[in-house]
Amino acid sequence: MPKIIKPMFDILLQVDTLSKATEATVAAKESVWSLLMKGGPLMIPLFILFGIAVFVFIERLIVVRKVSQIADNFMSMIRDNIVTGNIAAARSLSKNTDNPIARMIDKGIQRIGKPIDAIEKSMDNVGKLEMYKMERNLTILSVIARIAPLFGFVGTIVGLVLLLKDFATIANPSVSQIADAMYVKLITSASGLIIGMLAYLGYSFLDTQINRTANRMEAASSEFIDILQEPTR
Repeated sequence: MPKIIKPMFDILLQVDTLSKATEATVAAKESVWSLLMKGGPLMIPLFILFGIAVFVFIERLIVVRKVSQIADNFMSMIRDNIVTGNIAAARSLSKNTDNPIARMIDKGIQRIGKPIDAIEKSMDNVGKLEMYKMERNLTILSVIARIAPLFGFVGTIVGLVLLLKDFATIANPSVSQIADAMYVKLITSASGLIIGMLAYLGYSFLDTQINRTANRMEAASSEFIDILQEPTR
């Protein structure tokens, strides 16, 4: 019997420890949430800005990741088809590839036979349109990165003004009371700064990825013009 009771006791002890750990985690989460709620009404627009920033970042990240995917040998295949005079195969390849580079090259293939300047201009116009598609809604992250800290500072200032007004009616407020109250009022500033920082990091990351794609588009455009000037076989 003792050999059976001891393992059961150990299991019950582990369950009790796990239960206490879970309760402590839930309590910590609740305390963080309740602390954020003490920031005042201006925490609501901060939460809204944070939600918008997360949505825009994820949506743009999916778009940028999708448009940046293209086969490494795409331009090599375009070169082989054009140099050998198989324009139809080059057009079919570029038309069936869902990528900004491919759409830009497809426009250039459609203009084959016209002056080089006209081909470059038409490809540049497509490139600008593709850049606009990639950068669409990206400025929202930039705006949030700027205004979120301002919302936080406004919330802190308003809270401190109301706090000083309340303390004016108290004869001898203690230092601990003042410190606790100011600590709570600074929540909006901290939240605004964190949201603004995250939005700025998201904007910078997406902007870097878009610039990489833009550089690849410029390189592909230059390579395509060079291909057109090569002698056919």
